[in-house]
Amino acid sequence: MAGESPGVMVARLAMAKATAVASPGAGSRIVLGADTTVVLDGMSLGKPADADDAMDTLLALSGRSHEVMSGYALVADAGETLAAGTVTTVVHMREISAAEAAAYAATGEPMGKAGAYAIQGDGGRFVELVEGSFTNVMGLPLEAVEQELRAAGLTPTGS
Repeated sequence: MAGESPGVMVARLAMAKATAVASPGAGSRIVLGADTTVVLDGMSLGKPADADDAMDTLLALSGRSHEVMSGYALVADAGETLAAGTVTTVVHMREISAAEAAAYAATGEPMGKAGAYAIQGDGGRFVELVEGSFTNVMGLPLEAVEQELRAAGLTPTGS
């Protein structure tokens, strides 16, 4: 929405995703919705449209710090919101040369990624420091979500 801050945007989109999937009367499911954006100089950077756009985004991030903001929402099928919040992580990028940005963009990995990089993939080599949740930069702040699940009396399990 016009004039909406990145934090408000990710919170709204996370809630919209969760409520779109929740089905009143479907049972006792808990639905998790999430949305993530990369914020540079107060502006939300979307997913790159193509390799040139990915390269431009990487060069804009080069040698600078930016924020990664994720919104999350836990909604019960009964329509009850169990938890919702946002998490912000600061990421410091090293200098990225035009040749490095072009080569990385050509791999296709930046496509579909906010900020045109995947920290858990090859794009992680551009990151100097992460202040806050690493999993948030991947797209879901697992620490915060797990805490919310436990507060709701649910015990997350892993395989």
